[in-house]
Amino acid sequence: MKRLYFLILVLGSLVPCLAQGPDTVKAGAYVISVHDINFHDKEYTIRFWLWFLYKNPTFDFSKQLDIPNAKSIEEPEIIVDSIDGQAWVLMKMKCTMKESWKVDDFPFDSQHLHVQIENTLFDNGDLVFAPDLAGSRYGKKIAIDGWEIKNFEVNSRNNDYETGFGDYRLPSQYTEFATFNIDMDIERDAWGMFLKIFVGMYIAFLIAIISFTLNPWEPESRFGLPVGGLFAAVGNKYIIDSVLPESSQFTLVDILHSLTFFAIFATLVVSALALRFRELGRKEACLRVNRVGSRLVVTLYILFNILFIWLAIL
Repeated sequence: MKRLYFLILVLGSLVPCLAQGPDTVKAGAYVISVHDINFHDKEYTIRFWLWFLYKNPTFDFSKQLDIPNAKSIEEPEIIVDSIDGQAWVLMKMKCTMKESWKVDDFPFDSQHLHVQIENTLFDNGDLVFAPDLAGSRYGKKIAIDGWEIKNFEVNSRNNDYETGFGDYRLPSQYTEFATFNIDMDIERDAWGMFLKIFVGMYIAFLIAIISFTLNPWEPESRFGLPVGGLFAAVGNKYIIDSVLPESSQFTLVDILHSLTFFAIFATLVVSALALRFRELGRKEACLRVNRVGSRLVVTLYILFNILFIWLAIL
């Protein structure tokens, strides 16, 4: 009977240990600045305060911190202290983050910034994050040139790795690590940027349609102006492409420039038809083609521009 009582006592003492789950780390962040947004190199720089509160003495975030989606992490400033018997680690971070920018509607685009923070040694079986929702926020004085912060939140998720990192004892080659995440949406102040990047393209189109005001039987001016406008539009396209990342998507920039190329080509077609009627001695038909063709080209160009810009804004 004594042995039975002893066995029950031992098992009773083991149950709490077996039932004990992962240790909880309270984590929070305060974003100081977001700057150096670089579309071509697919990166931006973020500076923020990061803090952790926990009881487990084996955790050491000053040495076990990782940000998987960062290109580079500068050596942080670290303060280590304790609050009510818990370890308190405060870190001032500066990271260059990699980002896959969405440029389909550029410059009427909005972007989602995501910073993912993990402990390098302990998976979610040993450690989970509890976001400090009350203390986490961004500085209200943050000025991101040309952008406005729309949404901000901190949260905790799991990041899965399809590997056991060499531990063959695991039943499957699959590991999950808890992540503490900083997420924010930024929206561009678009109209100023739109005028800056597309003014050259629209001037090129205006140069091309000036040819409609000339006599259809003046081929040098009628064909020279649209060709000059076409080269100007192509140059403007190359300048914008040098700023944006490579994309297989047909973006608003591509659509508006293609529309301009076709419109300039249409001016050449109208001029060619008008000149042909003139050579055939059909002056009335020549003038009619020039008048109707010019109105059609300009009207369709304006309407399609309004349509595609409106779709991008939605």
